[in-house]
Amino acid sequence: MAQVLIIEDDARIRPLLMRSLGERGYAVSSAPTGMQGLSMAVETRPDLVILDLGLPDVDGTQVLSMLRSVSDVPVIVASARDDDPTLVSCLDAGADDYVVKPYTTAQLEARIRAVMRRVGSGARAPRTSLVVGGLEIDVAARRTTLDGTPVDLSPREFDLLRHLAEREGEVVTKKELLTDVWNQAWGGSDKTVDVHLSWLRRKLGESASQPRYLHTVRGVGVRLAAPEVTPRAVTGTGVDPGDV
Repeated sequence: MAQVLIIEDDARIRPLLMRSLGERGYAVSSAPTGMQGLSMAVETRPDLVILDLGLPDVDGTQVLSMLRSVSDVPVIVASARDDDPTLVSCLDAGADDYVVKPYTTAQLEARIRAVMRRVGSGARAPRTSLVVGGLEIDVAARRTTLDGTPVDLSPREFDLLRHLAEREGEVVTKKELLTDVWNQAWGGSDKTVDVHLSWLRRKLGESASQPRYLHTVRGVGVRLAAPEVTPRAVTGTGVDPGDV
């Protein structure tokens, strides 16, 4: 039995959808807000999400972006917005399909079946491990080692490190980290990211002034990269490569 999560704030539409899909053999759960729906999607791991865009707390496009940073669950956007820019932006952000309200349950179920078939025939394999220099991150086991030595990370520190490792070499802004790792809107003065980066640096045996893996780009964000290897002097020549 496929599990479907409906993220929809309309108190009239939500129970109707739940009942109609339930009668068609789906196990259905629902959430009236974007953040509650995001939390349920992460915790319950549904087979498919039906996402409205006009949510009371966070716009559905932001929910889609946040969900895509932590999950490959298929998403069908169901919205009254029928303009091309919105449709295109949702598909570009990772939606698997888009249906415009009003629609019938039969139409929606046909979209569900089509998406589930596509996912079943070509699902993306998740990355089970990430390696950056001497840093190894076992995503499935949520374990981290540095030069073969285990690193004891809190759940949030692990998520932060994994997110940066997945974008190795890229400068990731604090706004992106707060949205993608903490699932929070950007607060401008929020120091949460700075504090966790400081803790993470300490556990990796480095500091902001003497970075090895975590490099701050002032005014922009942070970049995770393997330490640069300092070339050794060429044996027997008396010449240091830095002088060549």
